[in-house]
Amino acid sequence: MPKTPLHPSPPPLEANDVAIVGAGTVLWFVGFLALLPFQGTLSDHGHGTWPWICLSGGLLGLIGLWYCRARRDAIARSRAAEAADAAARMADGGDSGTGSGPATQSD
Repeated sequence: MPKTPLHPSPPPLEANDVAIVGAGTVLWFVGFLALLPFQGTLSDHGHGTWPWICLSGGLLGLIGLWYCRARRDAIARSRAAEAADAAARMADGGDSGTGSGPATQSD
């Protein structure tokens, strides 16, 4: 069977991870608050852990929010550093420090 040529991988999609994780965290806490008044009934039917599972999801979501914010800030710092490097190279006439750029060549 002939092999089909592989296509290059598309670039990753940019998403607002902080908003997504934040919405999920809020939903876990809302679930906890919604189930808390029914703790007795849930326990009678063998589902007494459900509110605590929701609370755990909310607390883990807070850790996820911290992680996503730190990741977002690190990516922004990295992009700013790359942009500063590119701007510095452009200000130097585009040479890479080897002395062979257009400003140092003579005819």
